[in-house]
Amino acid sequence: MGKRIGMEVSIAAAEAVKQANVDVISAYPITPQTHIVEHLSELVANGELDAEFFCVESEHSALSVCLGAAATGARTFTCTSSQGLVLMSEITYIASGLRLPMLMIISNRTISAPLSIWNDHSDVMSIRDCGWIQFFVENGQEVYDHVFVSYRLAEDRNVLFPVIINMDGFILSHVIEPIELIEQEKINQFLPPYQPLYQLHPDHPVTMGAFALPSIFAEAKKAQEEALLSSIPKITETWKAFGDMTGRYYNPVEIYKAEDADTLLVTMGCFGETASVAVDKMREGGKSVGLVKIRLWRPFPFDDLKKATIDAKQLVVIDRAISVGACGPVAAEVKAALYGKDQRPSVYNFVAGISGRDVTSSDFIKMVDKAEREMEEGNKEGYEIYGVRG
Repeated sequence: MGKRIGMEVSIAAAEAVKQANVDVISAYPITPQTHIVEHLSELVANGELDAEFFCVESEHSALSVCLGAAATGARTFTCTSSQGLVLMSEITYIASGLRLPMLMIISNRTISAPLSIWNDHSDVMSIRDCGWIQFFVENGQEVYDHVFVSYRLAEDRNVLFPVIINMDGFILSHVIEPIELIEQEKINQFLPPYQPLYQLHPDHPVTMGAFALPSIFAEAKKAQEEALLSSIPKITETWKAFGDMTGRYYNPVEIYKAEDADTLLVTMGCFGETASVAVDKMREGGKSVGLVKIRLWRPFPFDDLKKATIDAKQLVVIDRAISVGACGPVAAEVKAALYGKDQRPSVYNFVAGISGRDVTSSDFIKMVDKAEREMEEGNKEGYEIYGVRG
């Protein structure tokens, strides 16, 4: 076991980036991700991390610097939130299309308008199709752990994709939690120096991101899609190796008291821990309820989700973002995963906790009660924004 100390989650993320021995950090400040790069800038300035730190003029520039650095073979890092992610969205598609390994932590925050600095998942949902591997984490330990998982995975020559770690802004980023730190010697063994397959170098010219005519564009995107889908075995393999080192094992979809449950809550991010408390309370009251937590958002774990939900009668999917004019984005993926099954559970979708509104264990219980009442009345599918006043 490593050393266990109390630490702000943003600081723990920065310490993990330091332990990963990155070469280039490029950042622009935006609440609530700023503490991560502020601490990294201190580590670089103090000589504790031998890396180049670029404080650029915008988030678009931040990711552009990372793209160029990764193309030369540097291990790169950035992070952002909300409107910052929207500004850099153009470059996210380029990074994945060029198959450049890098890591970005998104401290998830609401997209305006109205202006809000609080947490929900609307920012990352705006780029859900950008081609990056995307994780959602529940707590500070998972943030810290996934920095090492992400770099090893991204730099695997059978993967070569950029990776996003989604952590809930403020709810995780600004709280102090117990973090078990890993000895540097173990990190060095798990994450050796990056050896790029291709890199920009004046002595060995290569072309990256060349113009594609319509006659080859579809083939290029097909190759990208197949490569991303093929990364799932590598993702589970990397989690397994990390678990063998630390005793902490992760999976694309994780379940809690779900094996014999008629109704399953489905969550992503830090909602999972609060939902598990609600499940315990409902179980004590005799209700057959469990929990399914989606950790891998892209590539979407269709097979794992089907396996986790195959015996349930009803799913209560909790989204933390609105897909205006449709249902929540997570619910849409869940419905797509289950479409065509002869015996599939009904899906009731709540959008909850947007812009940081509190969602307590009692709220999860109320959502389950409402969904079960609707199902009993014959309304097997439903969608609503939970807790709207007036």
